[in-house]
Amino acid sequence: MSVMALGGLLAACQVVPKTAGPPPPPEAPETIEPGLPTDTDRHRVALLVPETGANADVGTAIANATTMALLDARAEKVRITTYDTALGAAAAARQAIADGNKLILGPLLSEDVGSVAPIARAAKVPVLSFSNDTSVAGNGVFIMGFVPGQSVERVVSFARSKGHVRFGALVPKNVYGERSAAAFRSAVKAAGGTLVAVESYDHSAAAMTGAARRLANAGDMDAVLIADAGGNAVRAVPVIKSNGERQILGTERWNTDASLGASAAMRGAWFASVSDGLYGQMATQYRKRYGKAPYRLSSLGYDAVLLTVRIARDWKPGANFPVNRLLAPDGFGGIDGIFRFDNRGIAMRALEVSEVGAGGFRVIDPAPTKW
Repeated sequence: MSVMALGGLLAACQVVPKTAGPPPPPEAPETIEPGLPTDTDRHRVALLVPETGANADVGTAIANATTMALLDARAEKVRITTYDTALGAAAAARQAIADGNKLILGPLLSEDVGSVAPIARAAKVPVLSFSNDTSVAGNGVFIMGFVPGQSVERVVSFARSKGHVRFGALVPKNVYGERSAAAFRSAVKAAGGTLVAVESYDHSAAAMTGAARRLANAGDMDAVLIADAGGNAVRAVPVIKSNGERQILGTERWNTDASLGASAAMRGAWFASVSDGLYGQMATQYRKRYGKAPYRLSSLGYDAVLLTVRIARDWKPGANFPVNRLLAPDGFGGIDGIFRFDNRGIAMRALEVSEVGAGGFRVIDPAPTKW
């Protein structure tokens, strides 16, 4: 996708970033300090991410991306202050609210959302989390994370449109696998397909091989979903195909593993995810500025800022955040394409379908550009 395409998409959310090269280094998002000065001209927004501990690298990448978005959007009236959730998410939320922030971006982990939500709710401060756990959404909490069920629904619907009728699935025994399996059953039914079998496994090579063999022998099926990382799919696919050729389907977890095509058995597999075109451009600028590649989730921080900037044009500094604006039917646009929140506060995303090839991925069904 060209640089012109980047400008076009972000113009749709009324924000046009600079893409010709890195701008001068900005002031970094402010960190917590006693007694933040009164600021009546700018919107005060808190960013709650881990800056220390096991998830510090991810949190730092998100924080860096918010800085880039502020620069690209030339958002002089939005002030973002960063609070470290690794020191206690509840304490970070209390401090953020005491400092006068009217919107919280983050936190990253669903358990931290659970700690932050009641504190923010009592202060009438909405939470725009980076989690993908739909169970924490609602009642003032909006989630921007990539929900696996949406990827499953998209790829199953596409496979059905190509004539595939009988479906099977291989899923891990964890929360991601359980949610993917539930979405798969619903998607097959909604698409008018036939569910043949779903097999699950513990995370060991032997358990996966055993589950794949059971699935391969479960009956006639022409499409099989593997709701796991690409590396595990590479091991399972030859077993699944040992009893007949099947169309292999995957989830958004595959879109960061361009090496999948090195396996001949994986070539021709389909998966659904957000587009990586604009993210690739952002990642290039990120590497120029910070000297290393960003984490994929950093785009959530960038897009959260674009969303905030768009709404800030009709938001009086110091007033409560106009939470109803988050439910705009035309949604928002950004690095990860268009999205909008449903009435539960879950980001519904426009996804593309890609095919695994020897040289990488090829988009075979583009994501919609408008709702």
